[in-house]
Amino acid sequence: MHTLKRTPTTEMEVTSIRLERELKERLKEISGHQGYQALIREVLWKYVQQKSGDYRHRFTSEDIRATVTATANAEERCGITGKVINPNEPMLLGLTSTCDFIPLSLDSLTAVVPEPAA
Repeated sequence: MHTLKRTPTTEMEVTSIRLERELKERLKEISGHQGYQALIREVLWKYVQQKSGDYRHRFTSEDIRATVTATANAEERCGITGKVINPNEPMLLGLTSTCDFIPLSLDSLTAVVPEPAA
C-alpha cells in the first residue's frame, strides 16, 4: 500500500467534517490500529493525487484477480510496468484485490521463469 510521509499532528490544521454516525463507526472498525482520522487523511491524499495526476501506484501481478481484454480509447499507463499503452492498442483491464480496474499492457502479466541451474 502507498504510504505517505508522516506529519506530526501538531503541524496539521484543525478542521471539522461531519460524518454520519454509521460511517464513523464503520471507519473505526476497518481502520484498526491506524485510527479512523488517519484513514480519512490517507483516502483524501489518494484522491488528491489521482485527480492531480501525481498518483503512480504500482501493482504487482499478485494483486490482479482477473483480467478482461480491452482496447485503449486514450493513452494509458500500465499499472504494473508503467509502460505507455497508446490509443487503439489492445490492452487488459485488471481487477485488483481492492476491486479496482487498472490498465495493463498485454505483456505485464507474463511471468519470467528463471532458467534451471546447470
